[in-house]
Amino acid sequence: MTVTASGVTRTFQHDNGPVEVLRGVDLSVSPGEFVTVSGRSGSGKSALFSILCGFDQPDSGSVLICGEPVVSPPPWQRCAVLPQALGLAGELTVAENVALPLRLNRPRPSEAAVTDRVADLLGRLGIGTLGDRYPNEISYGQQQRAALARALSGGPAVLLADEPTAHLDHDSIGPVLRLLRDAAEEGATVLVATHHDEVHERADRTLALAGGRIVAA
Repeated sequence: MTVTASGVTRTFQHDNGPVEVLRGVDLSVSPGEFVTVSGRSGSGKSALFSILCGFDQPDSGSVLICGEPVVSPPPWQRCAVLPQALGLAGELTVAENVALPLRLNRPRPSEAAVTDRVADLLGRLGIGTLGDRYPNEISYGQQQRAALARALSGGPAVLLADEPTAHLDHDSIGPVLRLLRDAAEEGATVLVATHHDEVHERADRTLALAGGRIVAA
């Protein structure tokens, strides 16, 4: 399995006392699978994804990405992330943001290969004319698609996407779903947290998060 979690727990401290968000989460997702995670707001989806990608650590339990324990964020060619906050670098253009994982790869691809990859991803997502703009010069939905392009540019083994269609209009969702499906068909493990039925319908299977645990979808 490319992504496995076993007995993952996480409790956060709040003014009114501790809140146990994850209570023993177990999951496994294989290469080539497109799997969605459903759950009500506050069910722990974002907390789980933060732990899976190494942004946060569980109180107990373990996570493996490509067979290796996750104790810090792994390289983006192994595990790429599309967080809800997007995290685009404001000082870089859209094209430069998307190219960043490629420029960090070793061995580094040629400039021509980087340019072609960036243009292909932006074009497929319908934002091919926005490459020379900065994130604050485009809409939030366009920023979300740019962040997805950045996550996929390096051809990661694992993609974790947290609500990748939350800010998109209906016409923009289709290209995003096709890109996610294509990534899985090319062998990536694709795990997506979402509220959208249309995304769940395109997945190979859906996991439901409730009461801090994975339950039958």
